Amino acid sequence: MAVVENGLVSVPSACAAKRILVHVCCGPCSIMPLKSALAHSAEVCGFFHNPNIHPYAEFKKRLDAAKTLSRLISVKMIYDEAYAPTGFIKGVKARSPDKYPQYGKRCLYCYASRLEATAKAAAHNGFDAFSSSLLYSRYQNHEKIRLIGNALARKYKVSFYYEDFRIGWQAGITESKSMGLYRQRYCGCVYSKMESKANGKHAKKGA
Repeated sequence: MAVVENGLVSVPSACAAKRILVHVCCGPCSIMPLKSALAHSAEVCGFFHNPNIHPYAEFKKRLDAAKTLSRLISVKMIYDEAYAPTGFIKGVKARSPDKYPQYGKRCLYCYASRLEATAKAAAHNGFDAFSSSLLYSRYQNHEKIRLIGNALARKYKVSFYYEDFRIGWQAGITESKSMGLYRQRYCGCVYSKMESKANGKHAKKGA
């Protein structure tokens, strides 16, 4: 299990010897990134770090799904099991003048904060590179993720591994269902949850 100390994640030596540290946002979105990296003969280790997820019940479901995936595909995983949405919300509000941080604007902080934690953990534990399952999603801004990842690579002197995992979109959906992994209905943060509920209501009214 990972140990968080002084803002750094320390991991077991067996995992620290892996070449690429892949940020894991959830089970379903991580299948293709992890398998693709493995297929390219890379040694891979996952990193579940998601302070954006709310509420706790949702956080726990996604954490459990990541653990199940780790077991099913035999990939080692580091788990930051701290449920800490307060810090995430403060970070979003500090960077947005809007009373209700809009989709897109708030996502940049969400990308940066999680990718920085991954890059920091990768550098601290001797990994050669870091990546993220965010690159699997059709709903995320790949160009922004790539720019942030490259900037963090320069900052922490560890490579950012970019690959467009969206080509495995349908395969990932099919595999996640066959594995019985929990499939979430919204991105993760409290704002996306509110938007999901609002959109659901609108859809029912229009039905």
